[in-house]
Amino acid sequence: SGHIQLPPPQNVTLLSKDFDMILTWIPGEGSPLNVTYTVRYESQERMDKWIKVPHCKNIHSTSCNLTCVLPNFFVKVRARVKAVSGRFQSPWVESQFKNYYLDVELAPPVLYVNVKKNLIHVNASFPLATCVESFSWMYDLNLWDAGSEDKKQYEGIFRKNTVTIDTTALRGNYCFSARSSFKSIYFKHSKFSQPVCVLLNHKG
Repeated sequence: SGHIQLPPPQNVTLLSKDFDMILTWIPGEGSPLNVTYTVRYESQERMDKWIKVPHCKNIHSTSCNLTCVLPNFFVKVRARVKAVSGRFQSPWVESQFKNYYLDVELAPPVLYVNVKKNLIHVNASFPLATCVESFSWMYDLNLWDAGSEDKKQYEGIFRKNTVTIDTTALRGNYCFSARSSFKSIYFKHSKFSQPVCVLLNHKG
């Protein structure tokens, strides 16, 4: 038809990563430098209706965060992306279907450890988008003496809650680590966070 098409984006993937649902892709081979991308998504509630994503129209980046545009976290969605340059565009390329609630991948929480005289207060914060804050994310906390393999576990703590530990009997270097957890059909867990270690009741 004499209409030159741009190379389509490649490796188009809907990823659930660190509490977010993100569409990623790489430029098609031989794409011009000034190429931009436009993304739409479709929900299994309304098949054949591709919905625009205002913040992912004519963008230069090769990813689009869809988390807070999803109308329903319990229904499968997929997304598609096309390349645009001047008056030329590529065909749309579609991702696979994903369901945020079932497919969500968790990141380890960030731990805050507040040492008082005979107490430690520990709480965790999560890298959450505001639209998913109402979900019941939890964390599991491990505490151990730095020289030992024996870990004390605190499980299923809701994320707004602080764990208070009496340190009167603890002496030496103690470490904390936590993971995010979430119950959908079964429990999901993130990796454990990097340990945070504190010296307790040391003389001097």
